[in-house]
Amino acid sequence: MTPGAAPETLLYLDGVSVSFDGFKALNNLSLLVERGEIRSVIGPNGAGKTTMMDVITGKTRPDSGTVLFDGDHDLTRLDEAAIANLGIGRKFQKPTVFENLTVFENLELAQKCPRGILRTLAAALPGRQRHEIAETIRMIGLAGRERAVAGALSHGQKQWLEIGMLLIQDQRLLLLDEPVAGMTDRETEATAELVLSLAGARTVVVVEHDMEFVRSLNTRVTVLHEGSVLADGSIDFVQNQPAVIEVYLGR
Repeated sequence: MTPGAAPETLLYLDGVSVSFDGFKALNNLSLLVERGEIRSVIGPNGAGKTTMMDVITGKTRPDSGTVLFDGDHDLTRLDEAAIANLGIGRKFQKPTVFENLTVFENLELAQKCPRGILRTLAAALPGRQRHEIAETIRMIGLAGRERAVAGALSHGQKQWLEIGMLLIQDQRLLLLDEPVAGMTDRETEATAELVLSLAGARTVVVVEHDMEFVRSLNTRVTVLHEGSVLADGSIDFVQNQPAVIEVYLGR
């Protein structure tokens, strides 16, 4: 294990830098996320939030630095598919559900299930899969909408369905990009409840601009600015940092 990556650390970034045509999107970024933690990441546009997620998921290769998952998995050496198979899932700001399929069918398609002879021999397995789908539907607040076509759901419900698709894949690290953008107040509240219900069982990194939502999560907050960590701590701590007020909250 690389020095600094403690056993309870699930995600470890150290000295990560990424440049695009001379612009440093990430500048010596270091970040530790513990197992079962919910972490909020905030910062102005161009702070490096999206690039950070791109690096974690293998979409972008860093110029330098260390990116480890679950101890010794070097994410800089893996492609996007291999990283997803390790248990890292990403939800983009715009929902990417299959709009012509039902809620149930979306989750069924996302579900990791055995193929071929193993599925044929294990007669009870499909029942367990249906139970997992039903439990996921309950968890994401869509009970009673199993047969609803995803395209007919509200924006917020589509977001929940996409989170459900990550959950049923048993992803251990969820990267949520502005999950409450465009939501009603009630949907935002329900999303906070959903995210908080995952604490301990999953590790969640939430990138968000809605400060009321971030405050409702009441978890550790990391503020990025110009590709580096500007402040880190509780929401009350970071909101009272002069540098954070100057570059982000004061705008």
